[in-house]
Amino acid sequence: MDFEGIVGQSSGLRHVLSLVETVAPSDSTVLLLGETGTGKELIARAVHDRRPAQGPHLGETQLRRNPTGLLESELFGHERGAFTGAISQKIGRLELAPSRHAFSG
Repeated sequence: MDFEGIVGQSSGLRHVLSLVETVAPSDSTVLLLGETGTGKELIARAVHDRRPAQGPHLGETQLRRNPTGLLESELFGHERGAFTGAISQKIGRLELAPSRHAFSG
């Protein structure tokens, strides 16, 4: 397996890369979670690069930029008045996402 920019031989990394190979051919949305600096962007790119050529391009959302309390609203949306500052309905990222979308957080 050739994963550009990904270096390592640990069993954990080999497991993650096997998951990349498993999920890449599907139309599934992929949510990547992990600590800062663990390579989520590299894994998202690896999934994207292995997807069939047709279809939407990689869409990336840096969820870590959003305060923890707003994560649910960002992913699933909200209705007007659901919380202070919710002045209108907002469609969540997961509903807006094309079937080939990667998130890293």
